Amino acid sequence: MYTIQTLNNISDLGITLLSKEEYVVVKETNTPDGVLLRSYNMNEMEMPESLKGIARAGAGVNNIPVEKCAEKGIVVFNTPGANANAVKELVLAGLLLSSRRVVDGIQWAKTLIGNGKEVPKLVEKGKADFVGPEIAGKKLGVIGLGAIGVMVANDAKALGMEVVGYDPYISVDAAWGLSRSIQRAVSLEQLISTCDYITIHVPLMDKTKYMMNKDLFAQMKDEVRILNFSRAELVHNEDMKEALESGKVAAYVTDFPDEAVLQMKNVIPIPHLGASTPESEDNCAIMAVQELKSFLETGNIKNSVNYPDCELPYIGKKRITIAHKNIPNMVGQITTVLATESINIADMLNKSKGNWAYTLIDIDSEGSESIIASLMEIEGVTAVRII
Repeated sequence: MYTIQTLNNISDLGITLLSKEEYVVVKETNTPDGVLLRSYNMNEMEMPESLKGIARAGAGVNNIPVEKCAEKGIVVFNTPGANANAVKELVLAGLLLSSRRVVDGIQWAKTLIGNGKEVPKLVEKGKADFVGPEIAGKKLGVIGLGAIGVMVANDAKALGMEVVGYDPYISVDAAWGLSRSIQRAVSLEQLISTCDYITIHVPLMDKTKYMMNKDLFAQMKDEVRILNFSRAELVHNEDMKEALESGKVAAYVTDFPDEAVLQMKNVIPIPHLGASTPESEDNCAIMAVQELKSFLETGNIKNSVNYPDCELPYIGKKRITIAHKNIPNMVGQITTVLATESINIADMLNKSKGNWAYTLIDIDSEGSESIIASLMEIEGVTAVRII
């Protein structure tokens, strides 16, 4: 029986995947095997010794102490792509809103209240102030071709846009999903210098923080329209303000408004609605539960942010899972311990990711608690389980 703690409300479509025969789902416990959450801040929490895995129903994991968890052998999962369609739809809406001045027009139309029968005439007279270009035939640059970027690129192409993408780290899965009609930019500079619209879909890291700055703005076409539905800190606010005031950037659509952004002209501030759909919440919950369930029951890892993906078909044999540092001779030390205990290895898989690694070993015998203790004595091993 596994105990799952929920730190936020999780969609019932996900929770129902946890059978009552094998799982108990609670909001309060001192001994969880797994944790499910969305935005709850775990950074100051003490991690129980019983905790094996954390699954976040969403992509960002800033609310989880990822490295601290790695050091304790706790695998942290997220749900990349589960909310991709929801974000994609809002990006497409942002493209249209940035062009057609719909928001400005709506706000102006509401000022006509009280003019009675004169409203239709006033509308016809004032509509010329809200003229904006169509997106068909214009060039869209998509920076980052992950789950969301690929969907945006494909659908924008279907809407009649010329689309060019840039992603030096595109995955095989993403490449398979990308339409053959999407052009490929060989550099970021090539993309930004030729596009009428630019949408950003990259993760926030040290090398991407403030990537949209005055140096890049200077290389863009005049009156470019920029969309940011990824992370606020990808765009340098002061540089964006200058670009908007000069007219270099005609419109900035962002899902991450703050005080500074709200005071800028020609900004369409959306209150972080990218994944705010019931379908997205359901999809994220289902994926998070499936990841955590598979890990607890088989030891397999998929979509972890601190340990490598590591999946070995589970055929019912006893399985040893070992989370450890990515250092030389670790596998040799592990197999030596098993040989000392006269344990025969039926199958084995070892994967690494940065400073951390994970090993799955199927064995032909039962295994015992003494094996766990012996493996934990190896320097660099953080967690061991027998399934």
